[in-house]
Amino acid sequence: MIASLTGTVAHVGLDRAVVDVGGVGYLVHATPTTLATLRVGETAGVATSMVVREDSMTLYGFGDPDERDVFEVVQTVSGVGPRLALAMLAVHTPDALRRAVAGEDLAALTRVPGIGRKGAQRIVLELGDRLGPPSGALTGSGAAAEPAANAGDHSERVVEALAGLGWPAKQADDAVAKVLADAGTDAIAADEVATTLRAALRLLGGHRG
Repeated sequence: MIASLTGTVAHVGLDRAVVDVGGVGYLVHATPTTLATLRVGETAGVATSMVVREDSMTLYGFGDPDERDVFEVVQTVSGVGPRLALAMLAVHTPDALRRAVAGEDLAALTRVPGIGRKGAQRIVLELGDRLGPPSGALTGSGAAAEPAANAGDHSERVVEALAGLGWPAKQADDAVAKVLADAGTDAIAADEVATTLRAALRLLGGHRG
C-alpha cells in the first residue's frame, strides 16, 4: 500500500492532481481544499490511501495523516464509499466531523452532498466514538479567514472547485459572493482558498432543497 507521496506537482485539476515521484506520475484524487495547497512545479507531500478493487487501484490524497485516517474510518459505515468519504472531508475538517458525530449533529452531516437524514443517522450510529475526540487544532466553524496581505483574487478557483463537486456555476458563484460579503472583502488571497471553499460548501449545504 502507498501511504504517502513526496514529489513534484505535475498537474492540478478540479478533483485530482498528478505528483511526479522519480519520473513516475501518480494520479491522486483529493478534496478541493487539499488541491488548493498544491502548485504545479513545486515539491509537495501528501498522505495517501489506496482503494483496491477488482478493476482498479485508486489513490486518494490528503493534507495530513489525520485526514487520511478519518477518510478510511468513515468508509466502514455501510453505504459510504471513497467518493462520499472524500465529500465529507471537502465540507468538514476532521475535527468538525468528530464533533458532528459525537454531538449527533445531523444538520451538519446532511450539508455534505449525497448524505440525507437517514444516512446521517446511520453514520452517527455506526461510527460512535471510533473517530476519537477532536484535537481542538481546528474549529471548522465556517467563517472565512481574515484577508491576507498577498495580492490577487482567487475567487474563480473556488467557484471552479464547487462546480467540480457538482454545484451549478451560478449557485457556486452566488455562494462565493455571499462568503466574501460576510467577510467584508471583495477578493480571495491564495492562502484563503481552502477556508473560503469550506465556508461556501457549508452555505450551499444549508440551502439545499
